[in-house]
Amino acid sequence: MQHSSLILQLSPSSGEPIYRQLIEQIKRMIASGQLNAGDYLPSVRQLAVELEVNPMTISKAYGFLESHGDVVRMRGKGMMIAEMVHKESISQRLQKLTPLADTLIQQCKQLDLDKQQAIEWLTKKLDKELK
Repeated sequence: MQHSSLILQLSPSSGEPIYRQLIEQIKRMIASGQLNAGDYLPSVRQLAVELEVNPMTISKAYGFLESHGDVVRMRGKGMMIAEMVHKESISQRLQKLTPLADTLIQQCKQLDLDKQQAIEWLTKKLDKELK
């Protein structure tokens, strides 16, 4: 029973509930293939301690993922990524960024930033954060 290491970043001040942040990040990790069918998620207690959040928050996120078929509860073993989930294509994964891109474009307009300025800024951020 191998637990996958999760790279989760929570932003308590974002306005989005912590459990929703967890759900969306785990779903993205499944879509990208970082989490595969048969991988186990950390226990509720373990993840709550790691992230310094209430265990009920983790339980709520796991319950949502289970009710939507992303994970299955394995008695005595924890939550496992469901067999039916699969890695999505690059275009499917990029499509998930559309709402974020729309927000970025709107904010660039409001800040009177042109395309080149925005691209240069985003490229620097991506170069710093992505390998």
